[in-house]
Amino acid sequence: MMLTTRMVQLFAVVLRKDCDRVTEALLCEGLMQFMDTAEVRGEPMGSFPAVRSEASLADVSDLRQRIEGLLYAGGARPAAPSEADLNRRAAVDVNAEKKYLDVLDARRAGIRERQRAIQQEILKLDDIKRQVGLYGIGVPDAALSTRHPFLVVQTGKLPQSSLDKLEDGLKDVAALNLELGREDGQVHCLLISMKRDREQVGRILAAAAWSEIELPRELKSVKEDAFKELAAQIKGLTAEQKKLEAEADGVVKEAEGRLGEVWINLRVSELLGKIQSHFASSSRTVIFTGWLPDSNRDRLTAAIRQASEGRCYLEWHEAAGAVAEEVPVRFNNPKVLAPFEMLVSNFGIPRYGTIDPTPFVMPLYLAMFGLMFADVGQGLILALLGGLGAHLLRGNESKQGYYRLCWLIIWCGLSSVFFGLLFGSVFGAIVLKPLWFDFHNAVFGHGGEGPQRRDVFDILAVTIYFGIAVIALGLLFNWVNIIRARKWPELIFDKGGILGGWIYAGGIYIAFYVVAHDYREFPAGPTSFLLVGVPSLLLLVKEPYHYLRQARHSAEQNANPFLAVINFLMKWMVEVLEIFSGYLSNTLSFMRVAGLGIAHVCLMVSFFALAEMTSGIWSVLILVAGNVLVIALEGLSAGIQALRLNYYEFFTKFFHGTGTLYTPISLASKA
Repeated sequence: MMLTTRMVQLFAVVLRKDCDRVTEALLCEGLMQFMDTAEVRGEPMGSFPAVRSEASLADVSDLRQRIEGLLYAGGARPAAPSEADLNRRAAVDVNAEKKYLDVLDARRAGIRERQRAIQQEILKLDDIKRQVGLYGIGVPDAALSTRHPFLVVQTGKLPQSSLDKLEDGLKDVAALNLELGREDGQVHCLLISMKRDREQVGRILAAAAWSEIELPRELKSVKEDAFKELAAQIKGLTAEQKKLEAEADGVVKEAEGRLGEVWINLRVSELLGKIQSHFASSSRTVIFTGWLPDSNRDRLTAAIRQASEGRCYLEWHEAAGAVAEEVPVRFNNPKVLAPFEMLVSNFGIPRYGTIDPTPFVMPLYLAMFGLMFADVGQGLILALLGGLGAHLLRGNESKQGYYRLCWLIIWCGLSSVFFGLLFGSVFGAIVLKPLWFDFHNAVFGHGGEGPQRRDVFDILAVTIYFGIAVIALGLLFNWVNIIRARKWPELIFDKGGILGGWIYAGGIYIAFYVVAHDYREFPAGPTSFLLVGVPSLLLLVKEPYHYLRQARHSAEQNANPFLAVINFLMKWMVEVLEIFSGYLSNTLSFMRVAGLGIAHVCLMVSFFALAEMTSGIWSVLILVAGNVLVIALEGLSAGIQALRLNYYEFFTKFFHGTGTLYTPISLASKA
């Protein structure tokens, strides 16, 4: 589990006539991450066709994505093809399907255009309604009123035969025509429009034979009627919008069966084409190569032999002789570590053959988080929130990242509960007897009794010890990686190698010696020289060694030995200073764990103090709001700081994030 899955490389040759069956077998097994094969044994190879139809792989992918987008728009989500879909797939006429999609798109575009027109009308009527509601409309003062700076309110009459012409003309402007009554073939109307459209409205009225009239002053205000008319029109237009939306979805629903079947066939053809795009061919044979887990070697061998009826040549190569960056990496962790595997992969993919830190990130990250956010009650809230999110996202393949994040929150909540029990904190109050450390009393200098630590400096010391252990573990992992890569000079001279570790261990001893002697005494001179002086001097050999090693393979020699010596000394001093300052800052950086823990206690104490200044419901509300704020801000801060310590104080000691994630082509491959 400390190392990634062991990988092997397959080099295979099959006959051309067996190519399609072998490709189907490779897709069905879904085990191989292919490599491009440009030349084999010096013989140039032609490209193998991507798909069996006349369409190119790009055309198939574009059409599949287009259908997928249409299905998503209709609320359908196509599932990944199965082995049964592979066996019963049918050829797709790409041109015919494109024409079919063009027809569907044209129907939907027409509906969308009508929706846009209706939406424009709704916006116009909303604008008028807002103005009417803001300033009001009284018919008696409508003609020359100054109360409506944005509206023009007119009363008039026109022939009944011109009413439709007026309504058609007003469709393109923000206006409301309210019919007041009919008499002798004339229609009396109240027209409300925007002043900015005055000229355009005037032309429309003139074309409809509109004539201004003055209604009797005894007529009541029609503001209420105008509001009702506007509301009714907006309601009707909104209902029509929803009807059109359902009609647009119905276009997809009608074609969903056909689209889903075509999508499956296209997806299978696309995957087969992707596999064959890595093939190279000669006149009678097809060659391909790629990586897969060693545990699946026999399974893939049997599948290829069965598909080719034994007419194949398979050659297996161990990954030991390959460049590490070329070998894909497959994590080898149980599902319970999936959230922490996500944290590792976000930093980088470990290079093949090196240590996968995921099993160690879990306890380290949770310990850091728990020390910074130790509270039983708040931890339970975090765990419950994470559990709710995980329940809602379960089975949603498109949100696996959020699903893993929810599980990470659950783990962090449980860690908070555990350390909350050790510190005795429940929602910021000491409700339980601390099992290890009375944080509240330590922060405020009240001391403690029994096995609990009594001083805030004790928790600072704990974090220093913790940091030393983490850094030492990182150095140990670095040595293991270097030994596996057989880079012996780097094992000795690297700042994370044996000499660097020697200096770090010596510095730790000297620091603890000084503290133990009340900062008044250093270790004896010979002891200090042995602890940090000797490894520092041995580092001086590094640059001359590299210089001489390069000189063997290069005709160029440094013409000035004096400058070479100066260069060696300068590089040596810089590296020694970097080792001392780097390890010191790395170790002291872990004090932020104690700092966040102290801040967490101080915040909760502050909220309790505020609550004591009030009483009743206000006191409860302050405590609830305080806990919510602490869970949100402190929880986020603790999570970020724990991640930072893992990334920059732990990973940087050994992690080589230059690997490539193992992503075989299979039926379940993401589109």
